Amino acid sequence: MNDLITDPLDESQHIRDVRVRRLVVNRDPRGILVETLRADWDDFYDSASRPFAQSYYSATDANVARDEKHWHVHEHQEDRFVVLSGDIVLALHDPRPESRTRGRVNLFRLGQSSGDDGQIAVLIPQRVHHGFLVGADGPAVLVNFPTKIYNADDEGRIAFHETDARLEDGALFTWDLVRNAGV
Repeated sequence: MNDLITDPLDESQHIRDVRVRRLVVNRDPRGILVETLRADWDDFYDSASRPFAQSYYSATDANVARDEKHWHVHEHQEDRFVVLSGDIVLALHDPRPESRTRGRVNLFRLGQSSGDDGQIAVLIPQRVHHGFLVGADGPAVLVNFPTKIYNADDEGRIAFHETDARLEDGALFTWDLVRNAGV
């Protein structure tokens, strides 16, 4: 599985405009406190171009993908994902014709198994295809801080086979490839 996973802190491997921010886990005998979005994080927040619009969370069972055969995509919204509990693999694919990383796929592991020093938030740019799969030890809880209020007209779905999203070895992306690699 490690061969498929992109190091989230290696920016040279990121799809253009994807942002990854290491989160600080403040742990004491009572538990933890983690800041997940702040107005002074200029790489994740800007009141004009990257505002706060809403927050929601999803709880997803083990081995379940949010859309088994489709990418999510938004023309006008950016997503900001943080995993609160459990583990996921977040898949990103860059279809943007003007992007220097067009065609690139990133697979980021997010969640508890990364330990306190491995907690991250990921900003997903507009028009970048995305989806996630919960690990075998699920469930997982993911929170999103999108830059726009939910709008069904901006909630696109595109079948994997229509995008020609390929992993480094040339294999067409599917969640079964990720599962079979040991998630």
